[in-house]
Amino acid sequence: MNARDLIKKVRRLDIATRRAVQSQLAGSYHSVFKGRGMAFADVRPYQIGDDWRAVDWNVTARTGTLHVKQFVEERELVVLLLVDLSASLDFATRTMPKRELAAQLAALIGFSAIRNRDKVGLLLFSDRVESFLPPKQGRSHGLRVVREILGHQPQGRGTRLDVALEFAARVVRHGTALFVVSDFMSGGDDARLERGLRVAAVRHDLVALEVVDRFEDALPDVGLLEVRDLESGAVALVDTGSQRGRDGYAELREQHRRAVAARFARLGIDHLRIRTDQDPVGPLVSFFAARRRRAARA
Repeated sequence: MNARDLIKKVRRLDIATRRAVQSQLAGSYHSVFKGRGMAFADVRPYQIGDDWRAVDWNVTARTGTLHVKQFVEERELVVLLLVDLSASLDFATRTMPKRELAAQLAALIGFSAIRNRDKVGLLLFSDRVESFLPPKQGRSHGLRVVREILGHQPQGRGTRLDVALEFAARVVRHGTALFVVSDFMSGGDDARLERGLRVAAVRHDLVALEVVDRFEDALPDVGLLEVRDLESGAVALVDTGSQRGRDGYAELREQHRRAVAARFARLGIDHLRIRTDQDPVGPLVSFFAARRRRAARA
């Protein structure tokens, strides 16, 4: 992609996400991903109904009048977007490539965070760590994040989420909100990945956003079709005119889908699956609302 085309894509994505962030997502994001604690702000005279645990006994003793401490929410949060750039994200049929959906999701989350004055960082990965932008605030930084996702030319073709998680553990503090955007067609050591996910889920607020193309789940009936694995380069000829063949493929994909969902459920990791033919704003708003209701019941 040349520089002019990249700038056009970044501008289109900026325009497409700005209204959604301002009107729908920023408030939902704020209600779910609040600061992790309360900071002391001031003291004031005690009022009936105040919590006795908030009494500032030093000030009370000095003034002879009951005073209580006031606290404000520590609003600043660090968000790290871990975005998969493996070759399978270049897959596309009638709609946008999965990589562009990944960029759109990252933009929606990133700009929602920035609008709430949080810091946003970016970690791009394939079968290695491709690029890392340390967390910062500001709209220009948000645009750089989007530009990096769309314009970075990955060195690797495979997928190693375990490597990305291990890198993230070294560069961000405890309590960071981690958003992993991937198709989760992971390679490498499965036990190592499981361990990395478990550790990240304990130390951070980990959210998995799975991007898929609907034709990955069910092959269309178009006769003989040459298919190529974008990560390994392997080529095969598939007879999509065979109902048995299409059913077998669909079952394999369903097994993969269930395995991914079961892993996240087992580890207590929030998981949202979004297709390239969907507008991601609605699913994200519903997802945030579900998290908010769950937190209220806890």
